[in-house]
Amino acid sequence: MTATLEQLRRCHFAVDLGAARTRVYVRGAGLVVDQPSAAAVNTRTGALIAVGEFAERMTGRTPDYIRVVRPVSGGTVVDIEMAQRMLRHLLGDKMRRALRRKPFLRGAVCTPHDADPLAQRAAIETLVGLGARRVELVDTLIAAAVGCGLPVEQPEASMIMVCGAAATEVAVLSLGAIVTAERIRVGGEAVDHAIVQHLRHQHELMLPSQNVRPLQLALSGNGLTPHGPASTEIHGRDICTGLARSVQVDTAAVRHAIQTPLTAVLDSIGKVLRDCPPDLVADLADRGIMMVGGSALLPGFDEMLRRATSMPVHIAERPDVCAVQGLGTMLEGKIEPMELASAPDPALDQDPEPDPID
Repeated sequence: MTATLEQLRRCHFAVDLGAARTRVYVRGAGLVVDQPSAAAVNTRTGALIAVGEFAERMTGRTPDYIRVVRPVSGGTVVDIEMAQRMLRHLLGDKMRRALRRKPFLRGAVCTPHDADPLAQRAAIETLVGLGARRVELVDTLIAAAVGCGLPVEQPEASMIMVCGAAATEVAVLSLGAIVTAERIRVGGEAVDHAIVQHLRHQHELMLPSQNVRPLQLALSGNGLTPHGPASTEIHGRDICTGLARSVQVDTAAVRHAIQTPLTAVLDSIGKVLRDCPPDLVADLADRGIMMVGGSALLPGFDEMLRRATSMPVHIAERPDVCAVQGLGTMLEGKIEPMELASAPDPALDQDPEPDPID
């Protein structure tokens, strides 16, 4: 964690800029923004037409002069100006006026574990555009671990896996710091892309829009487990004729199609465990892995990890908002650092000198 707990207590708001959704937490008000990271722009005039869910629904359904953009990719701001405009519209005039009344506005923002200085600078500039005079950086892994209730500040090993839309981060935490971590650019979007390509090549079917989660259409019931339904019906457009068509998709074939991206996630878990000290790995055998992030809700994903690692696997109560909830917990001062007991004074342990005998 780049910022200390004392610095975070002075912050007035916190932002979690994700590739899929943007969330804003304001101290004293709670979670005030939870919207998709999307904005619709008129390319002729440069005007911002819509942001959030409305802009998300416009994807693939707009004229040529209206373009839906995503200013955040893989947890990194790629378009600072558009990210600032999107955040200003999501917050609204009332909340922005309330924040501007602060004499020295401070903000906090989540950054990926291996974010380079350029990505960190982009996150800082985005919040500066909202009026922040100082911006604190918090590692996403630390924020998510605090948000899901892991004992981050204790001398115990905690393993967390942040399953994002564009990347997956796996780390072992102890004493409020990251012992070892691994980040791979495989997330929910890679799994969705694998299913889209499977439907395209095997059934010559194109889904109506890329923003529709094909995973929710192709998998149901127990999802990735063999106990799920044998087949499911998918509606889309025929590649050859362009007409609407429905096909029965074998879920076993879908499970096989998404094995490649999920295998990369298993490899990252193995690498983190190999780089971790043996004493901490022994703790993890009992505590297991905590899954957070929107992609953690992939049906059967936890069971797959449980079989592959032979470790307990848990999904947070609200995995999609753990990072911003962790930021809010630190802003509100609800987490205290571990205080070391003061060393006993050797002089107090000595027996008092005996009184002289008369």
